[in-house]
Amino acid sequence: MTRGTLSARTMENGTLGYAGDYQVVNKAGGTITGLPSVGQTIGQGKVLYRVDGKPVVLLRGDVPVYRSLSWGSQGADVRQLNTALVKLGYATDNQIDPGSDHFGRQTYYAVKELQDAVGLAETGSLALGQAVFVPAGRIRITEVVAVPGGMAAAGSVVLRASSTAREVTVALNASRQSQVAAGDKVTITLPNGKTTAGVVSSVGKVAVKADSGTTVDVRIRPLKPQATGRLDQAPVQVSIVTDTVRDVLSVPVNALLALAGGGYAVEVVEATDRHELIPVKTGLFDDSAGKVEVSGDGLAAGQDIVVPGT
Repeated sequence: MTRGTLSARTMENGTLGYAGDYQVVNKAGGTITGLPSVGQTIGQGKVLYRVDGKPVVLLRGDVPVYRSLSWGSQGADVRQLNTALVKLGYATDNQIDPGSDHFGRQTYYAVKELQDAVGLAETGSLALGQAVFVPAGRIRITEVVAVPGGMAAAGSVVLRASSTAREVTVALNASRQSQVAAGDKVTITLPNGKTTAGVVSSVGKVAVKADSGTTVDVRIRPLKPQATGRLDQAPVQVSIVTDTVRDVLSVPVNALLALAGGGYAVEVVEATDRHELIPVKTGLFDDSAGKVEVSGDGLAAGQDIVVPGT
């Protein structure tokens, strides 16, 4: 019999894929002359697609492109441009404060460097349609909506993409929402039967009606993304901790003996080799460890317990 921590777990079906779902909205006018392919990954500062032969550059940011940016511009979109230029190495953080929302001299020169690198005219101003901002530093193309030779209408969706970060999504019964929290450790069983560790990154607050009932989305980040391979939308199983008890006595589940009048007992072996049945009250079951919490008079950590079959 041991004293320690036990955890109850639930096995849930999940889907392994990539985090994020982004729409790339075009702001350039003309003809689509170049597009990436589904599954291709593209990093910040690289050409995402082309309109009239001119590149449209991918930059990281949460604020969508809605105007041209030039010397004297100010705002959150300028701040994310400054951050991107420093990240890409076109300026140092001594030359441009990444947190600055002002388009000044150094931003002008850094934009010229970016334009030269991707094959745009070096104007020092970022014209509307020359770049798109997406909330990821590297994206994976999931759908190509536009077609080569088609018109690039301003405001139309050209591509859909995800990040390259691996993620598991579980549709958890809404009644269990309070049992799971961000930061909880989980175990992911992959399609090949191997397991890998993960951590809950978020628990949805909006319930959705489904065939299996009302659910909330639980998003899980694998701690070793490389262990999950490259499968997308692959079915996995996730072992989620739903309850934990600490500093409790526990025994192997198969040490429980059913009593004729109901309830359970364990067979304790005394130092004199005398065997005694002690009634116990069961608590939390830890299926992953094969143990159960027990309490009762005469129980103590370190006692030898008879476990059938051992």
